[in-house]
Amino acid sequence: MNHWIIMPVVMPAIVAAIMAMAMRYDLVLQRVFSIATVAALIAISTGLFVSTLDGSVQIYELGDWLPPFGIVLVLDRLSAMMLLLTSLLATAVVLYCAGSGWDGRGWHFHALFSFQLMGVNGAFLTGDAFNLFVFFEVLLIASYGLTIHGGGGMRLRTGLQYVVMNLVGSTLFLFSMGTLYAVTGTLNMAHMALRVREVAPGDQALLLVGAMLLLIVFGIKAAAFPMQFWLPGTYRNAPAPVAAFFAIMTKVGAYAILRMFTLVFTPEAPAIGSIFTDLLLPAGIITLIVGATGVLGASQLLRLASFSVLASMGTLLIAISLFTTPGTTAALYYLVHSTFAAAALFLVLDLVRDAQGPTGRAPGGFVAALYFAAAIAVAGMPPLSGFIGKLLILDASLDRPSTALIWATILITSLMLIIGFSQRGSRYFWKPLDPTFANPRNLDLDGTPIPAHPLRPMALVAACIPLAFLVVLTIAAGPIRGVLSDTATQLRDTGIYIEAVLGPQSEEG
Repeated sequence: MNHWIIMPVVMPAIVAAIMAMAMRYDLVLQRVFSIATVAALIAISTGLFVSTLDGSVQIYELGDWLPPFGIVLVLDRLSAMMLLLTSLLATAVVLYCAGSGWDGRGWHFHALFSFQLMGVNGAFLTGDAFNLFVFFEVLLIASYGLTIHGGGGMRLRTGLQYVVMNLVGSTLFLFSMGTLYAVTGTLNMAHMALRVREVAPGDQALLLVGAMLLLIVFGIKAAAFPMQFWLPGTYRNAPAPVAAFFAIMTKVGAYAILRMFTLVFTPEAPAIGSIFTDLLLPAGIITLIVGATGVLGASQLLRLASFSVLASMGTLLIAISLFTTPGTTAALYYLVHSTFAAAALFLVLDLVRDAQGPTGRAPGGFVAALYFAAAIAVAGMPPLSGFIGKLLILDASLDRPSTALIWATILITSLMLIIGFSQRGSRYFWKPLDPTFANPRNLDLDGTPIPAHPLRPMALVAACIPLAFLVVLTIAAGPIRGVLSDTATQLRDTGIYIEAVLGPQSEEG
């Protein structure tokens, strides 16, 4: 077995425990260990990603117990890509926190962040549905601590709403696991994929109930309509670097939808058919419309940024709902783009707040330029990768019955995003004292004025990192699209995944 596969899960967990117990009063040492951890994760995830480029699927059997009875971690192109994306994003966030001083505004930031990395990486690697639930819970605990980092009544209230909503999702997740286990007798994803094809006619309705509950749970994580209302308040009131890292959190829900509904609950399975495609498309369209409308009506930049994340999730869900190789390729490209774009926007808005302080003066030209670049990326305007991602989605939907609806929705909402970002940005940077368009946060959550100070070089560099990745994603769009197309092809070829986990005779039972 390749023992490097488990390192993205084990290493952050060990480092988090060490920081919580032995470095709790030494912020500098925590920063050093946290930066070293994300740097090591980049190296490991890059190596794992390269190892999957030959099309192989690798497994790691915990305790050397054979599946489906033992717990396995599965590394394929998709999970390796998500690991690499997470480590790159985490690097920008950790450097920004250290450079801006955000990590010193509360206790145990770096320990919580490492636990968050453990949960995210575990969710991407697990080959067991129940352990997907376990890693979701790790995410919930760590993300709640990060959401209320720095204190304040508003953060506590929005954090409570976030926790309650996710606890509802966790409860439904347990119900779905019990239902699916009763029908299939297993929770190993590969084994479940085989059992679903053999479900007796009398159990098909129960199977559909379990699959529907899973879709609701993943929809909550992905902030899909009608479960999207928790996202704007949570992202707006969370510390800006935390909101930047939360750009990957909604993608965990999107990843789970891709994984489960291309491997287990495929249209070829009995009682499944096209029901989930038919549900995902309207959910994605409405989510996109709600997000774009929120951007158009937002009076504060942080609220605008929060709704833009919602709009990007709607666009991503539309691409996923196509359930074709070109559609999945477009979804993966847009997933990577929207993650970096959202992170860049939140980090830049924190720079705006720091540059402005309580005086209401407009930030300098460089920060305004960063906002302009981030807004272009999020809105999907050329020349950055958002434009390419939306073109790929539109092209993938050409042969669909709902082509006209998809095109109209994406094009109209793109115009709404452009207008929203242009109007709020211009009025904010040119008329900073306009009371209708207040600055993002020149008062802390407890009402204390936040002093303006010279922008810190390390924070500036860290905020530019996601924008640099967007430039790379644009320049190398052709080769990256080729790699993602191979990933989408492998994702739809379920036999490769099943055989890697259960052995060459698994298809015959």
